[in-house]
Amino acid sequence: MADIPEHILRRSAEARAKRDGRDVEEVLAEMKGEPVAAAPPAPAAEETPAAAAAAPAAAPDPAPAASNGGTSRDLAAEAAQFGVPADLLRRGAMARAKATGSPSPAFAGEGAAPAAVPVAAAASGGGVAAPPAAPAIPEGVRTQRLLTVVKAGAIQKVKTEPHDKVSTWPHLVAIEFVALIACTAALIVFSAFVDAPLLEFANFNEQPNPSKAPWYFLGLQELLAYFDPQVAGVIIPGFGLLGIAIIPYVDRNPAVRPSDRKLAIMIFSFFFFASAILTIYGSFFRGPGFNFTFPWSEGVFFDF
Repeated sequence: MADIPEHILRRSAEARAKRDGRDVEEVLAEMKGEPVAAAPPAPAAEETPAAAAAAPAAAPDPAPAASNGGTSRDLAAEAAQFGVPADLLRRGAMARAKATGSPSPAFAGEGAAPAAVPVAAAASGGGVAAPPAAPAIPEGVRTQRLLTVVKAGAIQKVKTEPHDKVSTWPHLVAIEFVALIACTAALIVFSAFVDAPLLEFANFNEQPNPSKAPWYFLGLQELLAYFDPQVAGVIIPGFGLLGIAIIPYVDRNPAVRPSDRKLAIMIFSFFFFASAILTIYGSFFRGPGFNFTFPWSEGVFFDF
């Protein structure tokens, strides 16, 4: 018990002495493993019969003089008397013997443990003092730590969590502004190199051949070459507009990444490429009489 503070030992000794009705110094000496000095008997005249009857019988200490070289200890009897398990009594006696450097105690029904070589005897023989041998831990006994220190963490986390969202300003606005500048520059360059004059007034007696609709209606005009006007002008465009309108109700995925919106991208790509193919086919591959022709052989019959 060399590593236990003195005030804690004394408090424990005072509590045990109060419980057993013994002297505090005597109990403290037993806990430290020191020899107990015999206390002088009190005068007989001062002890009254009533006080003698009221004083409880002194219970023997769970660590008797066996650890100091006395007789063997009966752990079963001590366990029944003090209500302490026998394995705890054994461990306490072994730890006390190790702390004080005294011989290991013997227990009733077991062989005596090998005693440590006293330092004084080794010194008197002129040899090197050997350290006392550590007592062997009985089989089945496992040491445990009853107290541990847990490092306290911060109450408020200051580390930001990664997320996939950005602010509209400046990220989105900057990208849209760059796209606006690029489109404006492309239109300026296109208008500088491509001449698009206004034509003369329409003459109902002289119509151009072929007579093509504006480019944004050429897809529908191309459908008229394959289907009935009711089908090409009403049913197919109606299905197309309906399909575009129900996209938000079919694909309810709230993700904003293109890799997570495959259904919406597939539907949009189908309508976009279908409209683009019909428009390009009607613009460059339709000649006089709206007949099929190759633009690289007979030219392009379309005014921008």
